[in-house]
Formats: sequence, C-alpha cells, structure tokens
Amino acid sequence: MGWIIAILVGALIGWIASKIMGTDSQQGAIANILVGIVGSALGSWLFGSVLGIGAAGAAGGFSLAGLTFGVLGAVVLIFVLKLLGIFK
Repeated sequence: MGWIIAILVGALIGWIASKIMGTDSQQGAIANILVGIVGSALGSWLFGSVLGIGAAGAAGGFSLAGLTFGVLGAVVLIFVLKLLGIFK
C-alpha cells in the first residue's frame, strides 16, 4: 500500500512542479511520477540534511510541509534537467 501512495503523491508533486517550471506539455504521467519521487528525495536531502530545515524531512509526505518541500525538490530537479538539455 505504501508504494501506491508514493506513486500517487509523486505524481501530484511532479505535476505541480512541471506546471511551475513550464514543462507540463513535455512530461507524461511516468515522468511526473519519477520527477515527483526523485524530487522529493532531493528536497528532503537538500533542505533537510544540507540546509538543516527541520520540516524538510517530511518531503514527499502527504502533509503541507511534505508537499511543499517535495515540490521544491522537484522544481530543483527540473531546473537541473533543463540545464542538461533534457527538458526545454
């Protein structure tokens, strides 16, 4: 059951981040899920471990803090992917 929730929350986070970054038309459902899950892990690490923001450990969780830091991590991931030329 945890995997299903991770996929659903990852899809939501990836979709929101793609809307923010303007890559929604380039991403499908699978890309949104992958960007959401990897972006949440990146957000938890970057904002929680590196910057020491306490609530960032909830990134990817279904709470306001979890969704916020998950989306921020996914936005950072899309930004890096745009720099690498994967998204335009």
